Amino acid sequence: MSTTLKSAPVAVPAGPATTPSSRTRTGLAWLKHKEGWFFLLGLVLIWQLVASLHFSGSYLFPSPLTTLKALRESLPELLRGTGASFLILGPGFLLAAAAGIIWGLIVGTVPALQRLFTPFSRLASPTPPTIYIPYAIALLPSFRSAAGFVVFIGAFWPIFLNTTAGALALPQRYRDNARILGLHGHEYLRRIVFPAALPHIFSGLSVGLVFSFIMLTVAELFGASAGLGRFIQLYADYADYPRMAAGILYTGAVVLLTTELLERIKRRALFWVR
Repeated sequence: MSTTLKSAPVAVPAGPATTPSSRTRTGLAWLKHKEGWFFLLGLVLIWQLVASLHFSGSYLFPSPLTTLKALRESLPELLRGTGASFLILGPGFLLAAAAGIIWGLIVGTVPALQRLFTPFSRLASPTPPTIYIPYAIALLPSFRSAAGFVVFIGAFWPIFLNTTAGALALPQRYRDNARILGLHGHEYLRRIVFPAALPHIFSGLSVGLVFSFIMLTVAELFGASAGLGRFIQLYADYADYPRMAAGILYTGAVVLLTTELLERIKRRALFWVR
């Protein structure tokens, strides 16, 4: 007599039930780190709303689509203006970075120079660099040299002050170790003070770069024949507000990309800082 064995059904564990609260958490996780994009989208919608209203002065606010069309048509001219602007910005900012970092490390390390130079820096650093523009244009031989000088002044003080603060913040144990190792002069500055002050230096470079763009644009409004500031001023004079708005958007994008490049360099250089 044969007995037929029947296997008992195997229970399969059910997956986690999808509840409204879990769906809400999933949606919030998807929105995380995207708040800035939604904020920009909201600004574009407000821009479109303002452009669609009919009020006195509404012609000053071309719609986003009209501005993008003007941007596409003006792109070759804007690219040429970018090259002209960076021919002024690059040398001025790099010279300010070199002078501000070197002099800041020295002043922040030598107490006698700190006492000597601090009163002058407190007087000169808060002075708006824009006041130098008419004198620079009148005294220097060319507009490029005048604009480069103004860019240099705008970038130098943030870089110098932050570098000095970084050198002054050097922990005492670093100074003691350097003294034990016999490090003096430029070796001490290069191997001890400079690496320790790098976070402050990059903060100064970021602020100085933004000031450089501001001063460059203002200088180009005074008498440049080419450049991003000149592009905006030219079409503002002709009341071509779509092209003027396109120039403002393009200039903002250039500044954003340049500062983002500096931020990437900072993250690679300061890999130990998180």
